[in-house]
Amino acid sequence: MLAGLTVAVIALPFALAVGIGSLPQQAASASMLAPPVLGAMAAIVGGLLLAVLGGSRVQVGGPSAVSIAILYTIARDHGYQGLVVATVMAGCILVIMGVSRLGVMVKYIPYPVTAGFTAGSAVLIATAQGKDMLGLAIADNPAHWVGKVQALAAHISTAHGPTLGVGLGTLVLVLVLRRFAPRLPAMLLGIACATLASWLLARAGSPVPTIASQFGSVRLGVQPLSPSSLSLALVRDLVPAATTIAILVAIEGLLTDVVADGMTGGKHRSDQELVSFGIANIACGALGLLPVAGGLSRTVANVKAGARTPFAAMWHALCMLLIVVLAGSIAGLVPLAALAAVLVVVSLGMMDFGAFRQLLRTPRADVAVLLTTFGLTVVFGLVYGVGIGMVLASMLFMQRMSEVAGVRSITHELRTPGSDALPTRSSSPDNKDPLEVDVELAGFRKSASSSPALRVPPGVEVFELRGPFFFAVADKLEDTLAQMQRPPKVFILRMRGVPHIDATGLRALERFHAHCTRLGTTLLLGGVHAQPLHEFVRVGLDARLGEANIFENLSDALARAQTLVEPDAS
Repeated sequence: MLAGLTVAVIALPFALAVGIGSLPQQAASASMLAPPVLGAMAAIVGGLLLAVLGGSRVQVGGPSAVSIAILYTIARDHGYQGLVVATVMAGCILVIMGVSRLGVMVKYIPYPVTAGFTAGSAVLIATAQGKDMLGLAIADNPAHWVGKVQALAAHISTAHGPTLGVGLGTLVLVLVLRRFAPRLPAMLLGIACATLASWLLARAGSPVPTIASQFGSVRLGVQPLSPSSLSLALVRDLVPAATTIAILVAIEGLLTDVVADGMTGGKHRSDQELVSFGIANIACGALGLLPVAGGLSRTVANVKAGARTPFAAMWHALCMLLIVVLAGSIAGLVPLAALAAVLVVVSLGMMDFGAFRQLLRTPRADVAVLLTTFGLTVVFGLVYGVGIGMVLASMLFMQRMSEVAGVRSITHELRTPGSDALPTRSSSPDNKDPLEVDVELAGFRKSASSSPALRVPPGVEVFELRGPFFFAVADKLEDTLAQMQRPPKVFILRMRGVPHIDATGLRALERFHAHCTRLGTTLLLGGVHAQPLHEFVRVGLDARLGEANIFENLSDALARAQTLVEPDAS
């Protein structure tokens, strides 16, 4: 109960700030609920559902700062109703991801991509707070980052001194408390001092904008999604944005779970966590609230306060409910500049300058992915940043895998005594399968005295295929035979280093077999693993290659080759 109360006190000001930062003025005016109420209610409803249904015992959910940029863009382009529809769609996507057991797949998103869009989101969040922090008289705050910077520069002369003082004072106080008194609730104390300062300034005749003056009092309420707002065209337009929300929620939540596991020694269930995120967001969207995700700061505070069961997160949601009911009018006195300062502090934490500088010293290709994702996120938004960043990272992965995989001739190595040749089948232990011995002994140097070299008859060429045989390396096999001056009578392709083959690899192998047949060369395969062999059977390639030409190890393939080039030897 103490942990839940502690997190509630920390999370409520943050939820109010996220609510204000997520909606542009035109979308906020279309909602029956004020933006801070949307944030607070999302923290209560979503936080309670995530605590009851989640796959982590200590995760604390609520509105997410990472999502502010994409939520603002959706609300600007499609209005308030479009935002809640996208929230429901994102929830459905998360449920599908969880039921499909894709929880592990989310962790495969490269770190340069996550670091790039997180840092880009931090820049967007911090820039968006300039209007409220400085008290600028900007009637219509642009949505894009470039427009925001231009508007801030054009209206800097309208800065309001008292508002600027409250905002900067809150920012400095929170940063100092975090640095020198980390056990104290820095954000809550900063908000409390800013509220007191705002009250004193109002008494002195220099009022600053507050939640109540801008949006009204903070109170309970929901605004159920209207079925009349749904249309096929709207759903189609929102698919990219909803997918981005789902990915952001999944990444932030599951990464937070990993951190929490390290602190508690527990183990979360990622697929159940995704389903709970989905249900919570469907409920929040249906009630007209903001989307929710896991929160690292909330969860870490929960664990440090002693939480070890989901009851703490449940109690956190109920405590926020009580605070809104009993002290909603007091919350309305909070100055907007103080909430803007809270989000600036959050954005500074999201940037993680040390990790960003370290990434800049990684390989150039990773730096390119990082900077591209960061730049596109800042200039064009999260949808472009995440999407293009993932495409670049995937292409980089394929290029690196194609460098690892390849085809090389090992005929000379096998014919040379004392080389890295594998022992013949006769030297394999009786209790082991020849293929197991073939794999087990790979990489161990065998001298001529301990194991005789494999005999490669004249007219036989042995090549080794290593690495996954996928579309990025298929052309290497096709070029191998064409580069040989004289086609051999028998071509042995050793596949002990091929753990996986895809459709393009199967097609390339079939074309390579047809090419060998036209040249009068017999193709033999040695050391074929289970997955490639299973795919051979599924597509009928084993029959076309000939089952008599596919072997468990290289020794048997060479024995078969000897009978083909020396018919009388049998």
